[in-house]
Amino acid sequence: MKRLLVRALDETEFLSEYGIRSLSKNYEQHPYFISTDDISTAIKYTPGESDSAMYGGNSNWRGPIWMPMNFLIIESLREFHLFYSDDFKIEYPTASGNYISLQQVAIELANKLLKIFLKDGDGKRPVYGNNAKLQTDPYFNDFILFHEYFHGDSGKGLGASHQTGWTGTIANLISLKNND
Repeated sequence: MKRLLVRALDETEFLSEYGIRSLSKNYEQHPYFISTDDISTAIKYTPGESDSAMYGGNSNWRGPIWMPMNFLIIESLREFHLFYSDDFKIEYPTASGNYISLQQVAIELANKLLKIFLKDGDGKRPVYGNNAKLQTDPYFNDFILFHEYFHGDSGKGLGASHQTGWTGTIANLISLKNND
């Protein structure tokens, strides 16, 4: 588990300001190439909307933040903490020299996901990206959309905006934040 978390909690790989990415950021500069017969393709980190029509035109699992994956990671860390207790510490983030319990890591990850929806110091929500109407209009800026997935670097909501099922799991993480 420690070996997995070293990579997952590395800010140059999977750990984003807004959660765990679905593909390592390392593949942005170092794509994975695959060739079969006369066809060659690359899999690279794409944090938001795809730059190619291949695979249906969206990034799917090539870099964005997906709420269900992050939720399962957080819940797993909490369960492992029940077994290992505060004695089991992991460096968070990787290479920081800061060691915390698995419960604390779960809380940190939950806070990163919550940050997608909360207003920042400038009063803007990352989920809205650069949409001026949603960021500033008093009739819209407090109506939060539950997007399908989120930009791996900016937290902007992408894909379908009505994913109240899996993105709605953010409600469960609010109580975790309030218990930290």
